[in-house]
Amino acid sequence: MKKSILTKKEAECLMEENSPLYIYSEEEIRKNIKRLKQAFSWNKGFREYFAVKANPIPDLLEIFAQEGCGFDCSSDTELTLASCINAPIMFSSNVTPAEEFIHCKELGGIINLDDLSHVDFLAKTAGIPETICCRYNSGGNFDVSPNCMGTPGDAKYGMTKPQIFEAFEKLKKLGAKNFGLHAFLASNTLTNYYYPKLARELFTLAVQLKNKLDVNITFINLSGGIGVPYLPDEEENDIFLISELVKKEYDEILVPENMEPAIYTELGRYMLAPYGQLVTKVLHKKDIYKQYVGCDACAVNLMRPAMYGAYHHIIVLGKENMPLDHKYDVTGSLCENNDKFAVDRMLPQIDIGDILVICDAGAHGSAMGYNYNGKLYCAEYLKTIDGKFKLIKRAQTPKDYFATFRIDPETGEERW
Repeated sequence: MKKSILTKKEAECLMEENSPLYIYSEEEIRKNIKRLKQAFSWNKGFREYFAVKANPIPDLLEIFAQEGCGFDCSSDTELTLASCINAPIMFSSNVTPAEEFIHCKELGGIINLDDLSHVDFLAKTAGIPETICCRYNSGGNFDVSPNCMGTPGDAKYGMTKPQIFEAFEKLKKLGAKNFGLHAFLASNTLTNYYYPKLARELFTLAVQLKNKLDVNITFINLSGGIGVPYLPDEEENDIFLISELVKKEYDEILVPENMEPAIYTELGRYMLAPYGQLVTKVLHKKDIYKQYVGCDACAVNLMRPAMYGAYHHIIVLGKENMPLDHKYDVTGSLCENNDKFAVDRMLPQIDIGDILVICDAGAHGSAMGYNYNGKLYCAEYLKTIDGKFKLIKRAQTPKDYFATFRIDPETGEERW
């Protein structure tokens, strides 16, 4: 059963200053990090590189760093964020400008090359570091469960198997001494068998690369892809079983070859989605061909439902035990008909002024925000372990929104 991070009274208090808002639970985030590390404790080099793209707020990144995690970055700005927190960096980007490779190398991060052509590009721009990683795309179908990614053969990421061999051979000649393998073949899987299947493929490839090219493979990065149960009746993944099955592949494939690489993960959704929620107030109701509930949040605050019909569970604070006997579309105020958090959702009777909690929004929620219709980013809070509420991102103001325009809309003056 999904629960709200804050009580109705706490929500009402916070929303006197900021509505809508995001709320995160520090206690649950830390518990989940510890659970992941315990599950993979059999691997002495294990490290989680939290996917910064999932949520880049520094106060949240500091929690991950304090718990021993690194950061998976994919842009120059994310590299800067990670460097401010001072944690290990994995740089997995694509269509990468030279200056971003240079920045990552200066920070001592691990560069994960997405394409064979990037070997020569990196050599000419930043130079080849001693430790390097390459991203693998198996092609074809990697069918483990319905997921957001589609088939690897349709994805723009990574190298083919022959290209990986060529890349490793070239990198070794150019001075690389330590190698890593990476693959991201599925997203938001609700199965305990995605990681083990991926591990078997990468472990087998690692053995082949070592035997043919005599390269030192020091880590294998399983990336992300472990999902969370957005629907209330879905069963969550068992991270301990997943790890046990990965270890089985490790012991069968790598150990007999005298290979003991570190295992890395780059989880975002699994690490944070269930521990962040969007809290919004009901402003209006509308009854035409359907019944609509209009909120002060909209798709700019959480675009997943509008973008691809993603389900997010909704709690009506104070009405958790009431019957779900009313059918609503829960909408925002954008001039777009897909600006809906829920369609034909059965909920208790909703009244103007009610507070809705939209669950599982901690990852790929506010991070995917935008300013369409001149809408502004909302405030975000962390519920600390001692039960206090810490403002970790203030609400955007019109002045923030206007700041990059050549003409200042408030004064009419030309800035630059």
